Amino acid sequence: MIKLTSIEPKERHEILLRFSDEASGILDFTPFIKADTEMTKPLRDPAFFKRCFIELGALAWPNGFDLSAGSLHQRLARGREAAPRPEGCVSRTGIHRRNM
Repeated sequence: MIKLTSIEPKERHEILLRFSDEASGILDFTPFIKADTEMTKPLRDPAFFKRCFIELGALAWPNGFDLSAGSLHQRLARGREAAPRPEGCVSRTGIHRRNM
């Protein structure tokens, strides 16, 4: 089972995600915010957005909104298929693995 091992909020509504399988990538959360649901509305506030944390291997916020590591991993993988990058590179478009 894939889990998040670290997160790092970046500019705007982006977070660098690192996973237990050594994969990593930057995901833009703008689509979640544009959904404008009760759970995602607080993410519009940059200070609240940066309060994200890892809970049981998933990405979470203090209001109870969370996303599984597996779903985030899949979103990044789909982005990489659309715009491949060299191995070990972290980009805004997909997931990448470090050479071990």
